[in-house]
Amino acid sequence: MNTESSTASNRGNPSSGPEASVLIIGAGLAGFSTARQLRSLGHTGRVRIVDPEGLPYDRPPLSKDYLLGRTDQTGLLLADAAWCEEHEIEILTGAVASLHPATGEVVLVDGTVLDADVLVLATGGTARKLSIPGGDLGTVLELRNRDDADRLRHALLPGIRLAIIGAGLIGAETASAARELGAVVVLIDPMDPPLVPAVGPELARRLHDMHAEKGVTVVTGIPESITRNEGQHIIALANGEEIIADAVLVGVGITPNTALAEASGLEVDGGIIVDSQQRTSHRRVYAVGDCARTRTVEGVLKRRAEHWENAMNSGHQAASAIAGVEAPTQRADWFWSDRHGVHVEGVGSMTEPGTTVIREADGVPVMAFRVDGEGYLLGCATVDGGLAVKAARRIIDRRIRVDPAHLADPTVNLKKLAR
Repeated sequence: MNTESSTASNRGNPSSGPEASVLIIGAGLAGFSTARQLRSLGHTGRVRIVDPEGLPYDRPPLSKDYLLGRTDQTGLLLADAAWCEEHEIEILTGAVASLHPATGEVVLVDGTVLDADVLVLATGGTARKLSIPGGDLGTVLELRNRDDADRLRHALLPGIRLAIIGAGLIGAETASAARELGAVVVLIDPMDPPLVPAVGPELARRLHDMHAEKGVTVVTGIPESITRNEGQHIIALANGEEIIADAVLVGVGITPNTALAEASGLEVDGGIIVDSQQRTSHRRVYAVGDCARTRTVEGVLKRRAEHWENAMNSGHQAASAIAGVEAPTQRADWFWSDRHGVHVEGVGSMTEPGTTVIREADGVPVMAFRVDGEGYLLGCATVDGGLAVKAARRIIDRRIRVDPAHLADPTVNLKKLAR
């Protein structure tokens, strides 16, 4: 195993292949997946991950089990120190100040200089701030990392009034957990219902209505300002309504962390621009996860995907390219979420041109399908229907034509349609 820094000649001529040294900036799922996949592919070059938080850990539980106290910091870890040592993946705790693609050098905030044949940017994203007066108040909470979750959990005492701005996946999951912890929750979103692009209007309506059923006050509105007075927050909405809260959480998406890439001259446009193998505009540098945005061979910029599986898959794609092996076949996008005791999953796209087909159980929508004019399945979303999503994904990936009537029929097993 090569444990030496890259030579000057290697830094001038970056290489791929099993002996290339790799430095990964960011220890989230995307960065860790890159490192883990490199070792799975037999990569023997030096692999290092640098991150201010140290060991890699999983983010989705932050708004669920971690917030509820059902798992601790150890339970969040994607790999512990012993595993990393066994697989010869070095974890460096530190923040990166700059990177220099031409030389392969990375400078940390403390002045330490690292170098590698290949650099991988896995810098993730930062919680988007509200562009309104008071949106940057230090008492306004967000939920992107472990420290954020600890701060929120400390605030969630029984009876506390929590206002959540944004009813997407993070906002909905946090509302559910906060109610379970005894908080009085107000959930604010401009859309009624939210999440239509992800699951379709019928399931979105059902899921959003669950909040009120579980004691969450749902408000449709646009915040115009947040002020703080005598320990309370006052959220003024565009319709003139005011929401009073002890704590405020904002969950309105993320902004990709592209500052390092921009400063080093890499192409950036709503994310760090990469090709299908996660290569950036410089041959030495790759980007993975939430910070990356793919440009197709036709020159079309795709929308950034901010889901767990995309982070993992993009790491696998980059690792394959670095190791010089064929990349795994890309499958239809998949996501999941949990709220108020139900499990939500989706695969593919519910927004492509086509028709939406609903499957009901006892008059309640449980599955939504998106089908194009030729009978090809484009997307599927379910409530407590993980096996159906697995079958739907196979149907999408294999380009199997389906009869919409079969999709709507609760007696038809989707697994049979996937054969």
